Amino acid sequence: MFSIHFFRWAEQLRDTNHEVYWIDVFDSNTYVKSIDFIEQTVGWRNRWNYPGRYLLKSKAPGLNKFLNKFNQRDLKSILEEKIKEIKPEIVHSFVLQSATFSILPVMRNFPEIKWVYSAWGNDLFYRQNFDEDLKNIKETLPEIDYMFADCSRDYLLAKDFGFKGRYLGTNPTGGGYKLEEYENFISTFEERKGIIIKGYQGKLGRCNRVLEGLMSIKSELKEYRITVYGANKEVFEFAKKSGLLEWDNFEVKYNLTQTAVLKLMGNSRISVGNSISDGLPNTLLEAIIMNSFPIQSDPGGATSELIAHEKNGFLIDDPEDYKEIGDLISRAINDPAFMKKAIRHNTERIKPFLDRDYIKNQVLKQYRSIEKQLIR
Repeated sequence: MFSIHFFRWAEQLRDTNHEVYWIDVFDSNTYVKSIDFIEQTVGWRNRWNYPGRYLLKSKAPGLNKFLNKFNQRDLKSILEEKIKEIKPEIVHSFVLQSATFSILPVMRNFPEIKWVYSAWGNDLFYRQNFDEDLKNIKETLPEIDYMFADCSRDYLLAKDFGFKGRYLGTNPTGGGYKLEEYENFISTFEERKGIIIKGYQGKLGRCNRVLEGLMSIKSELKEYRITVYGANKEVFEFAKKSGLLEWDNFEVKYNLTQTAVLKLMGNSRISVGNSISDGLPNTLLEAIIMNSFPIQSDPGGATSELIAHEKNGFLIDDPEDYKEIGDLISRAINDPAFMKKAIRHNTERIKPFLDRDYIKNQVLKQYRSIEKQLIR
């Protein structure tokens, strides 16, 4: 789908011998310059972009829905058309429900094509809780030949749900990070005065529990600049209602670029992320590469694949327990020696393996391994 994570993953294939094609499963109708080496199938859904279509959609949705039966093509038909045209050796689907299960009938018509699936975030761990999603998961995974995931937890889940193919490895959703580019953003531990918090509150995110935790230790935070980033309406309203916006050392930021977030992390002693479901959080990886101390929830054990509690970070046991979260932040603040030791561990033992060139080499090696099997 149209996603920065997909674009960064795909960028790993630039300047290789592979011919790469992309079908935007939701058809955002936007050509993406950052992956200009890829042949992009966008703007495929509507046969005719007739005058007044958008007005009709807002003013007469019933009529618009009726006309769409004749005007719109579905993903399965465009995929089958493209497969016959391109004759690919491999189809790689990113995310199960929208880009894998949705094309299952088509892929069954081409059993000679190897099918690769990348599991992201809540693809399996969260979706397994819903009957229809679980049915789709169990129907799709036995058909998959190869699998990537952003955490090993999801590979184990996939095996439980019928995946019998070959696992290609655990990698960040968007590939690795260009570590050298960010070195200038990294302050020394002594220079850092920030606490940075991922700011989503909703179906899965639990930022407001972190904010409640901060309020419970207000007197300990006077020397810190607290920044909530990527905030949504629920976070802002909570911060306003609770009086947090009146704190001199508290601010809320909305849509920041990845570079802006990394700059904030590079000046923050502590990075906090809290949700009830996730894969291996990209924000955790970004905290590690920016030498910030991570405090992170651990749904399903994904985070603990990298973070050992009280060794190289803190794990939030209950993402709904603001007292626990406040206590963890307080413990970190009051033990700078421990934080420095944890950051040193992450910098030496984990950070090198998040380097973009390292990850790219691992990913390309796996694509080549599929290629070798095809040649046989």
